[in-house]
Amino acid sequence: MNRRRILRAALALAIAAACAAPAAAQPPEKVTYLLPAPAFLPAFGPWMLAQARGYYGRAGLEVTFISAKGGVDVAKQVGAGNAPIGGAIGDTPIIARAQGVPVKAVAVLGGRSLTQLAVHAGKGITGPKDLKGRTITTMAYQDTTFYALLGVLATAGLTKNDVDAQAAGPAGVWQLFAAGKADAMAAVPDWIASARGAGAKVEIYSSDDYFKSMAQAILASDDMIARRPELIGKLVRATLEGMQGIMRDPAAAARDYVVAVPQHKGKEAYIEEVFKLYNTYVYPGQKVLGAMDPERLGAVQKFYVKEGIVPKETPIAELYTNRFVQ
Repeated sequence: MNRRRILRAALALAIAAACAAPAAAQPPEKVTYLLPAPAFLPAFGPWMLAQARGYYGRAGLEVTFISAKGGVDVAKQVGAGNAPIGGAIGDTPIIARAQGVPVKAVAVLGGRSLTQLAVHAGKGITGPKDLKGRTITTMAYQDTTFYALLGVLATAGLTKNDVDAQAAGPAGVWQLFAAGKADAMAAVPDWIASARGAGAKVEIYSSDDYFKSMAQAILASDDMIARRPELIGKLVRATLEGMQGIMRDPAAAARDYVVAVPQHKGKEAYIEEVFKLYNTYVYPGQKVLGAMDPERLGAVQKFYVKEGIVPKETPIAELYTNRFVQ
């Protein structure tokens, strides 16, 4: 009897010791995350902040960011299985699906438009109707910022033939504007802050007031959504947490961001201004952070078909899912 008691006691101690011992740490899962442009651009603040503050690491992920050649290239690479996830614009799946690329938007970083109409103050431009005959810079003719510009022009009964639209690249778009060689630019917040830093007095007309184009988005393939939903969910939640950090305290976010992205060392004020512009013009408007608005997406797709950017409409349900942000 005593022997049984001793054995039971020994077994209980062994179980207690096993429970108390720390479990062997699982190595983080390595993930390649494609971005449409270099990761050091301030537009990718939510992603870099999520990395810097350990949100990806806390989810058991080791994320490596790689730059692709624009959002459509990201979609193609993700659709082909070369990366599990990527960044683009919310309307990129419209273009990708039309080309047979099986990707969806799994989160949208903001309820408003990424592209803004920026004009020189005091030059007589009070909205899209005053752009006829004006010179406008845009990044490229096959870029979503240009498509958003077309949408804004259309609200004033104008087309690309009514303006002098110049494709100037990601630096030239604001440099030509700041130098006074363009009357307006189809700009993301980064370029507006850069133009102001170069001395331009800028007035901003929110594209959202005219044409409801999309904010940045996170893309995943149909296959990855089906096979690894838990991985997609972790990446989405961590990235949205980075966005929330910018929304709550852009000054603190700018300080942490600059530490993580040394290319911007000493430019905290500039980064904070960019983040504040995102907070004002891009991030607001979502009842559920990260959720796609299907009506907005549908309206953008109808415009794309009308303009011949894509040949026909794709069922809206094939373009996005909100399952990872609910």
